Amino acid sequence: MNDYTVRQSAFAHFFTVSSASAPFWLIVRLYLGWQWLIAGYEKLINPAWFGSSAGAALGGFVQGALGKTGGAHPDVSLWYAAFLQSAVLSHLALWSNAVAVGEVLVGLGLIVGLCTGVAAFFGSFMNLNYLFAGTVSTNPLMFVLGLGIMTARRVAGYWGLDRYARPYFKKLCGAARPRKNAPTA
Repeated sequence: MNDYTVRQSAFAHFFTVSSASAPFWLIVRLYLGWQWLIAGYEKLINPAWFGSSAGAALGGFVQGALGKTGGAHPDVSLWYAAFLQSAVLSHLALWSNAVAVGEVLVGLGLIVGLCTGVAAFFGSFMNLNYLFAGTVSTNPLMFVLGLGIMTARRVAGYWGLDRYARPYFKKLCGAARPRKNAPTA
């Protein structure tokens, strides 16, 4: 096997590897986590999003997105509109509950710094879907901040529970994998 060395600029190293940037990522994480937590909490306490009448608000959101598919330069691509019609409209309650719970979980993960990269990934994935649905609002900013946290995931959770959970997960996952050059029976 060949080993390769890739040089990294001091700027990129500082923001993605150095624990000296942990205070910066803590601020970004707390801001983004708070945004997700509040958005999800508002959906959890709203019966149109979560609970007995779940799906009513999401149905209106999807219908609004489907209305943006016309014209020479539509806000919503036809392939995404087809996804909304076939997968989301037929299961509104399921998707509505998933969105509400997902937003809360992403917010909590980012705030406490546990599974930071995973939480940022799912938050960015939701932002991307909102953007595909033609909703701009704060989604571009949240998407970019989520990408930054994913890129710096090793240091973004340093001032959080990841600092303590990462060695445990590494040990847990390392025990399940066979070692290289291990003797075989």
